[in-house]
Amino acid sequence: TQGVSSAASDVYKRQQDAILKALRRRNIPGGIAHAFNGSLQQAEQFIALGFKLGFGGAATYERALQIRRLLKDLPLESIVTETDAPDIPPAWLRSEGIRFNEPAFLPRIARELAAIRGVEEAAFSQAMWRNTMHVLPRWSALCATNPTLSIVS
Repeated sequence: TQGVSSAASDVYKRQQDAILKALRRRNIPGGIAHAFNGSLQQAEQFIALGFKLGFGGAATYERALQIRRLLKDLPLESIVTETDAPDIPPAWLRSEGIRFNEPAFLPRIARELAAIRGVEEAAFSQAMWRNTMHVLPRWSALCATNPTLSIVS
């Protein structure tokens, strides 16, 4: 993560391990690993447990090398986008004089994540929609009964 010391990075990794251990004990059938910033091995373990990995504003920082590497290397079907509003603002927020991160920035964050991955924006957005519907079946059912809820371009 950007500007994170080695000691802090070790704490994050231990926290991810503790979360994985708790999930295995409780046999949780999947979900979203919010603001994922663990290792590749931890990512693979979350995916094996049926989880999608959330990527958002933190990945927009050029110095977030590990997060960007994971974003590029993990299977597209294992990723979902998020804003983490109001926390973890995207890199461009302050430079544009915007005081708070908000969900309205999700399309722009998704465009930046697509560029980092080297994927066409439309294909990336469609994949994120599919991944979200897969990991959130109740939301998927709601969208199926309401045709006005769909992917926004």
